[in-house]
Amino acid sequence: MKYISTRGQIRGISFKDAVMMGLADDGGLLLPEEIPSLTHGDLAALEMLDYQELAFQIISRFATDIPSVDLKNLIDRSYATFTHPEVTPVVKKDGLYILELFHGPTLAFKDVALQFLGNLFEYLLAERGEKMNIIGATSGDTGSAAIYGVRGKQNINIFILHPHQKVSPVQELQMTTVTDPNVFNVAIRGTFDDGQQIVKDIFGDLAFKSRYALGAVNSINFARILAQVVYYFYAYTRVHRQTGCKQVEFSVPTGNFGDIFAGYIAMRMGLPIRRLILATNENNILSRFVQKGDYSIDAVKATLSPSMDIQLASNFERYLYYLHNGDTAMITKEMETFRQTGKLSFSAESVARVSEDFLTCTVDTDQTIETIRKFHAETGYILDPHTAVGVSAGQRVGSNDCPVICLATAHPAKFTEAVNRAIGQDPKRPASLDKLEQRERRCELLDADIGVIRTFIEKNAL
Repeated sequence: MKYISTRGQIRGISFKDAVMMGLADDGGLLLPEEIPSLTHGDLAALEMLDYQELAFQIISRFATDIPSVDLKNLIDRSYATFTHPEVTPVVKKDGLYILELFHGPTLAFKDVALQFLGNLFEYLLAERGEKMNIIGATSGDTGSAAIYGVRGKQNINIFILHPHQKVSPVQELQMTTVTDPNVFNVAIRGTFDDGQQIVKDIFGDLAFKSRYALGAVNSINFARILAQVVYYFYAYTRVHRQTGCKQVEFSVPTGNFGDIFAGYIAMRMGLPIRRLILATNENNILSRFVQKGDYSIDAVKATLSPSMDIQLASNFERYLYYLHNGDTAMITKEMETFRQTGKLSFSAESVARVSEDFLTCTVDTDQTIETIRKFHAETGYILDPHTAVGVSAGQRVGSNDCPVICLATAHPAKFTEAVNRAIGQDPKRPASLDKLEQRERRCELLDADIGVIRTFIEKNAL
């Protein structure tokens, strides 16, 4: 399997090189040159596998340059850290299926990808005798999951930027209480979009990227998307085994278009997904794109689901590649237009094509709180605010004649303020969060300025 950039100047590189490159050197995002397809027989065979075995069957189709024995070991090590034997179990509540993605070390769906990516980085660096300085931006969960994925690992330093006082208290503590010498937390005076742009601009300086051996853990790294594709297949096999359904729909709370893009890849591989439900909060640039072909930046609004408080969806460019039938020249032109103007418009024909893949729904703060309250009252199950956005969307626009699977992206204990506001009590705290507030912390507060961040990296890089 070879990889290509959405902007066409990088072609024919291996999976290993794609992982290490992260953001393509031409500024685009890497994708497989071909998406492998699965038959009905393949899908039936997957139903008999546990999570790790299924993960190997999916990932090995994309990571063809990693020996099978090594890949199986990487996968087994990555999911041994999860507290549930199924890794991502599916539970049925109130007519919906809830795909629980929060049983990893930091209680968020990002663990599924970043435990794997951390082990993969360590494996590739040892193989090549190299070192790496990881840099990433987070709106909440990516940072802690990335840190837990590489803390203490050999030949890796990690620099994570988060928006100061714009993530939940638990999210902040999960990052800043990791004091391993290879971990550098940076709170920036700005938004997630500011941090994400700084990261992209730093990766765009190829000389700097090469000098400091920069690596990416944000979902600009295709290995993250790939690891997330797995749980769409796993959830489908579990629901199909129970119901015999011919199709399913997935409701995905998303701001960065990464998690739902993994579902789109699964759909292109042949997973029988009728449509993906794209659920947003008030920061609804993606919903406006699906509904009206309007992809234009607005001011970031602070909500109870901070991991979705995003306007610049970094994986959107990957979907454009398929929407424009692989026309890399058009994508390059459109992304330059977007950089200059902050907006893109799409034709009625394009909007019609998008509607074949996606439904969408915007869920505001009041609706989020009401969904948590009502779902708890009716089922006893507590939703975190991001999952509540997905559940509300699934209930409102999901089909009645096929199962709707809602992605539960974080444990409710990470968002006690929102949960308490909805149901009048705090969710039970998992053991991993015990005495979190009493732990030693380390974090630098810096301006959201590329020069300041570059200097900090230069000072602390391997």
